[in-house]
Amino acid sequence: MATARQDEDERLGLPVEAAAVWLLFAVVGAEILVTYSRLPAAELYHVSGSGFEAGASRLLVFLNFPTALVAPAILGLVHGRLPDRRSRAVALLAGALCLPVFWPGVVSQANLDAKPVNAVAAAGVLLALALCAAIAIREGISRRPWRPSDRARAAVAAVLVLVALPWFAAELGFFLNGVPVLDRLFQTGGYLKRLPGLPPFPPAVHHGHHHGMDGLLLVLSALLLSRRVTKVRFLAAYLAVMLCYGVGNIANDFWTEQVFERDWTTWQIPNVLEPRLTIAWTVIVVAAAGVWFQAHRTGRTP
Repeated sequence: MATARQDEDERLGLPVEAAAVWLLFAVVGAEILVTYSRLPAAELYHVSGSGFEAGASRLLVFLNFPTALVAPAILGLVHGRLPDRRSRAVALLAGALCLPVFWPGVVSQANLDAKPVNAVAAAGVLLALALCAAIAIREGISRRPWRPSDRARAAVAAVLVLVALPWFAAELGFFLNGVPVLDRLFQTGGYLKRLPGLPPFPPAVHHGHHHGMDGLLLVLSALLLSRRVTKVRFLAAYLAVMLCYGVGNIANDFWTEQVFERDWTTWQIPNVLEPRLTIAWTVIVVAAAGVWFQAHRTGRTP
């Protein structure tokens, strides 16, 4: 009886994992707004403008990538908790509005200033957030007890958060120079490859948002949301791809800044930001299929 009641409780309310993901994105979004508002564009990456307008512009892009990639997964998780057809229709609309982020050029690493089209996916994200807030207000937050598989999730998250420490500092507009231990582990503020007769190149880790941080957000979201996926179907497959795609972006950004730029090697981990027919993307797809298959074989979520 207790188990049945507990299972019923877990089907009610907003999953705490979804709430945690929204909170995580809200914190990073606030950091982006503040940092891009207070720092000149020259200290940031592929943006222009200054002041609050520049901060709002970069925040809008962030609501597209990676936020609009995660919002559909949250909607898939909470869809069965929506009370009526109207709210489910709104959820479908929110998911559809997020789709433009998958179109090439809607978000481009070469130009991270906001474009009018970015308002579409941002609207989808805000609708998804509003639906989740309505569930939380109406039914509260639901929690799931700690399970053995969560140890692996926590271990993966801890390692990747450590790797991402330079990006946490960059998000706030700081370097790790002068921070005990960390300034020896990571290069952040040192200018790269000073050559005679040439100006100094940008710092190893530029201020502002990094696609490695995007990768971390995707991985943490997949780890959190997968705790509530009870059936190994499309949502589980989507989370598996999100997980492996996030790891690919973390690996590329970290390797470039902390290994390649120190001249330890001439080989670089390929950039995987945009899906393409490449060996790197083949690895991501195969790895995601492996994660999904393992979950299917064991009857557990990824």
